[in-house]
Amino acid sequence: MLVMRGAAAAAGGRTLWSGVDLEVGAGEFVAVLGPNGAGKSTLVKVALGLLPLTAGSVELLGRPAGSSSRRVGYLPQRRSFDPGLAVRGRDVVRLGLDGHRWGVPFPLLLAGRRREREARTRVGEVVDLVGASAYADRPIGSLSGGEQQRLLIAQALVERPEILFLDEPLDSLDLPNQAAVASLIGGICRDSGVAVVMVAHDVNPILGQLDRVVYIAGGRVAAGSPHEVITSETLSALFSTPIEVVTTSDGRLVVVGEPEAPEVHGGRHGHEHR
Repeated sequence: MLVMRGAAAAAGGRTLWSGVDLEVGAGEFVAVLGPNGAGKSTLVKVALGLLPLTAGSVELLGRPAGSSSRRVGYLPQRRSFDPGLAVRGRDVVRLGLDGHRWGVPFPLLLAGRRREREARTRVGEVVDLVGASAYADRPIGSLSGGEQQRLLIAQALVERPEILFLDEPLDSLDLPNQAAVASLIGGICRDSGVAVVMVAHDVNPILGQLDRVVYIAGGRVAAGSPHEVITSETLSALFSTPIEVVTTSDGRLVVVGEPEAPEVHGGRHGHEHR
């Protein structure tokens, strides 16, 4: 589904990461992890062909990145909907099918009526798939964060992609919704054979669903199973500072290390150093 060889990317005149070798197969669930500013979202954008590499190569579905759009689903970082937005959740999902088209369909034409039936059927299928049927006809602005996120995932799936990129889909969700959305995504991988590449801050909500992780830190990258990569030895080498990984009694991973340098926080919060 996705192959990167010796890949490197830069931003603002500095190298974010280099030497990335990665393969993602059909039905695999891969998480991209690392601290803020490490280049997690950049890796996804490079894979999509939205940003260039400074070295190496990337192929998506056997072709150069950026040339297989309809077979690729993408959910960018979470956007909030105005509470007063009256557009139905089902119509937001429908935008994934024909939001790129101009003009108004002609339902009186046979082809138009057939296309409309097919579109409604497909939207209904993905709404059912993500478990959103009970609220898909309500205004999107009135829904909870978890409900909105399910509908946005449905929008990304509506054209039957073979690989799905998700940029921090659990951000701003409470713990129950994080677990529910993570389980949903894991089920899509298993049942539909869709490969998923997901950017995340915290591995724990998705730990039980993952096949592999890609951890980016300090311009370097480590890839493998969660318990191969998220170890004291591997993370200490990536961060070039002592890092301890502790497994709690319920199986959660806790990473403990040196605090971030002030310049890291300065890049995140502008001139407010925290």
